Amino acid sequence: MDRAMKLPQRVASMPFRFHGGIAALVALLVFNAFFTPNFLQLQTLFVNISQVATIAIVAMGMTLVIATGGIDLSVGAVMALAGALAPLIFLSDLGAANPMLGVILAIVLPLFVAGLCGVFNGVMVAVLNVQPIIATLILFISGRGIAQVLTNGNLQTFSNPSFSYLGTGKVLGLPFQGWLALAIACVLFWVITRTTWGRYLLAIGGNERAAYLAGGPVRRVKIGAYVICAVLAGLAGLIVVAINSASDAARNGNLMELDAIAAAVVGGALLQGGRAPIFGAILGAVIIQLVKYTLLANGVEDEVALIAKAVIIILAVWVQQFRRA
Repeated sequence: MDRAMKLPQRVASMPFRFHGGIAALVALLVFNAFFTPNFLQLQTLFVNISQVATIAIVAMGMTLVIATGGIDLSVGAVMALAGALAPLIFLSDLGAANPMLGVILAIVLPLFVAGLCGVFNGVMVAVLNVQPIIATLILFISGRGIAQVLTNGNLQTFSNPSFSYLGTGKVLGLPFQGWLALAIACVLFWVITRTTWGRYLLAIGGNERAAYLAGGPVRRVKIGAYVICAVLAGLAGLIVVAINSASDAARNGNLMELDAIAAAVVGGALLQGGRAPIFGAILGAVIIQLVKYTLLANGVEDEVALIAKAVIIILAVWVQQFRRA
């Protein structure tokens, strides 16, 4: 009985930004259904799911970093770096001689390098006490440059159906990367809600000093958050490469940090830390993609879409400040 009486209170006390996200999603769906040509076609659904999946995967990693009170500006560069490594493996003598071994290496090696990028960011922030925006700005600048050096600034094309399945495969009629994003969300949700690491993550964002005095492994948890964020960014970079069967270091992951931060904030992540709404990040990714799709499908220039994303971030931050006040 008590639980039944408390249920309406819980519903009423749900974050306003989550209600706002649902309302925005419904409004976008209704508008597109009536005014955007071909929106209800399956091909349009598949394209949007593919785009949402990459944003959502990166946004979930960004949510973990934001939960610690940090930020990661290097995710786009990590995508470019990971995406540049995969074609190099396929185009090497080893990858050409053994395609299956090439697939394994083309997944494992880029994700390992992405993890090292996360370790770099984490150590800079957690051990050397560099401000997160400065620490990750280093890779933001240098990471894409390294990727372009590796590829000589050229478009790297390849043909490997097994690897391309990562970006073009379908499971139960829906894009494989959509299912992959959902699986990652379930795992991260379990980690945050059911493990000691997850509790420490939220405690650090809520009050890092108190978490440290309570004996929490603050440095290890923060480094772990940056590593997970970087690995997920690397995975998103591989998905983009698999979709196109080509790697363009200049474009892969370009401005993804903007989409990831916007999706995380719209999904309910607090910039001061302490919350990690994983499924909220997926909701935010869907909204960000639908805003971009709606504008472009109705003849609005891409530059306006960038402005719209910035406005979305401003509104989400304003809602957070309003709730805090």
